[in-house]
Amino acid sequence: METKKDSTEDKILEAAKTVFVAKGMDGARMQEIADEAGINKALLHYYFRSKERLFEAIFSEIIKYAFPKLTRVLQSDSAITSKIEQFIDAYIDILRKHPFIPGFIMKELSRDPSGLFKFVTKFGLDPQPVFKNIQEAMDKGEIIQMDPRHLAINVISMCVFPFAARPVLSFVVFKDDKQALEVFYSERAAVIKKFVVNAVVIDQKKE
Repeated sequence: METKKDSTEDKILEAAKTVFVAKGMDGARMQEIADEAGINKALLHYYFRSKERLFEAIFSEIIKYAFPKLTRVLQSDSAITSKIEQFIDAYIDILRKHPFIPGFIMKELSRDPSGLFKFVTKFGLDPQPVFKNIQEAMDKGEIIQMDPRHLAINVISMCVFPFAARPVLSFVVFKDDKQALEVFYSERAAVIKKFVVNAVVIDQKKE
């Protein structure tokens, strides 16, 4: 028999995301999260004893969804071009489902990065295999030579920045036109894939 999902827990997690983005980990208060969720503080503590546990629950959910998806792409036997395109599709999909992530991470990095570093270490997120994979493709002559770290960070930056800068894009570029902004996000993966592939993939026909 299927277990019914707890709607109260969902409300708490969504409320915590809102408060964490606005106040950061240090500035967030359990009472504010309870108020945002429309519940009393005692009920909040019944589900999550501390904001640290709330933070971990939110990011655990995202990591459990995102990490296997990205890992499958990077560990596949596909050509580097296909890996780059699949990675961009997967990453943009994650950001569209969880648009609060970039803003919250930037806030925490400017406040106190140690908490995020501990969390990353706990889940074993290691970029070295990615850099190695990129270098191998360069050595085979599939993509142009460059520091693998630059390529990886360039791709991630192009994916993340429009979400991190959502308030600026919304007000300055799209004049508060929410529909136009969403269309922009829906087009983003295709634009990045074309840009990156054209920039780094070596055309063997011209060799």
